[in-house]
Amino acid sequence: MIDKRLLSKRFSEHAKTYDAYANVQKNMARQLVDLLPQKNPSQRINILEIGCGTGYLTRLLVKTFPNAVITAVDLAPGMVEVAKGLTKEDRVTVLCADIEEMELNENYDLVISNATFQWLNNLPATLEKLSARLTPEGCLIFSTFGTKTFQELHMSYEHAKEKLQLTIDSSPGQMFYTLEELSQVCEEAIPFSTAFPIEMTKMETLEPEYFQTVREFFTSIKKIGAANSNKENYCQRPAFFRELINIYDTEYREESGVKATYHCLFFKIKKHN
Repeated sequence: MIDKRLLSKRFSEHAKTYDAYANVQKNMARQLVDLLPQKNPSQRINILEIGCGTGYLTRLLVKTFPNAVITAVDLAPGMVEVAKGLTKEDRVTVLCADIEEMELNENYDLVISNATFQWLNNLPATLEKLSARLTPEGCLIFSTFGTKTFQELHMSYEHAKEKLQLTIDSSPGQMFYTLEELSQVCEEAIPFSTAFPIEMTKMETLEPEYFQTVREFFTSIKKIGAANSNKENYCQRPAFFRELINIYDTEYREESGVKATYHCLFFKIKKHN
């Protein structure tokens, strides 16, 4: 279970350093743009963006759809403040809200979200809510992280527990879906029927990043506000983390540095009349 108050606090505190460290997230945003439906540039469409952060994807949407009206939502006040400062367009409204609690009163031609759905506590209910607000030929496009994300960290964590003979049932972060598991979640949450046919496109990529040290990797996570925000406890003993870092540095160092893998999942769900 994600502690939303802690999540909001951490992202707000690191809003000003986010873009300097969020290389994978920015790459994912650009890949989402490649999945956008073909629209007449002069067409006026209504867009909802969830988890806008500093507004990087928002600004890509502004360029792609010059006549779109965009509502960009983020949980963290600090992120909203940065996004407003960088995205100065009258047709863009940036709101501070939790999409899981937010009431939606409009219909949207496009609902889009980048690297955000992993922070939701009830993804199926949110998918159902969002799909209900799509126009007859509307589109839901999102990216999130899969089970292989930070696999090096998770394996090092487990090896450290074994070596120190710790029996704690804990993890250094939240659990993620596989591509197929998330496909099933989407199919169960969104009404696929012959009366309202829905087309689903999905893909996955592995994005490695390299760091000079394990601590530099940890710093990069902290600087984008993505440190562990689970309500559950995880092992924080100094001796344990020394062992974890030693194992990580020994087993996952390559020529380019210490490796950290991001497992990126992409979904495009489109309604048809």
